[in-house]
Formats: sequence, structure tokens, C-alpha cells
Amino acid sequence: METYATIKGQVVIPARLRKKFNIKAGTKIHVIEGDDEIILKPITRTFYDKLRGSLKGKGVLKALAEDRVREKER
Repeated sequence: METYATIKGQVVIPARLRKKFNIKAGTKIHVIEGDDEIILKPITRTFYDKLRGSLKGKGVLKALAEDRVREKER
């Protein structure tokens, strides 16, 4: 599947993909730069639902608290 960039750098996402990934006007898109690729990930409710619980039990809250303490000390 191909699409083109406009003079302003805008890219049209084909309708089939917009429907498949539930992309509507105003949907935020996360842009990831690879070595030789650009990845576009829509930030939708499904995206957040998949993240839920992914960091559970990994000590993230403790690390965040420690980081905030270090920031205050600066």
C-alpha cells in the first residue's frame, strides 16, 4: 500500500487502515524513528487498554518515587 506526503509533510492514511485502527479526526499519532523506517502508532483507547497492567510488579512506582526525590535534591 502506498501513499504520498504533501508539501507540508502530511501523510494520508488510507481509509481502510483508519477504519481498522479506529483513527478519527484529532486522534494522536505516536511517531517512532527507526534506523531506516518511520512507525506511526495511533494513540486510541485500545492502545491504553493494551498498556494497562503491563508494568505491574516491575517496581516502576518505587523507581518513580526515587527519581522524584533525586529531582528535589537538585
